Amino acid sequence: MTNTGTRSRDTGLFQTPFSIGAAVVSAVSFIVAALVGWTGYQGSELMVVGTELDIITGAVGFMFAAFIGVVALVAAVYMEPGFDY
Repeated sequence: MTNTGTRSRDTGLFQTPFSIGAAVVSAVSFIVAALVGWTGYQGSELMVVGTELDIITGAVGFMFAAFIGVVALVAAVYMEPGFDY
């Protein structure tokens, strides 16, 4: 029998500080995506920034924030632990 040295460590989503930080960034990004998408759908303005959104700018903001959320979630799940492990 042969034994390979390419075993990956199963660290989990909330095991390392990097994974915890990336999961928090992902959650906040998904919340911002929902807020921007809903604000654009309603045609109102953002609370803090004050810019008025329509359906197109709301959809663009939603897709951008959701993309950042997906990338951060993938990084949290699949990133190998570094020096902090």
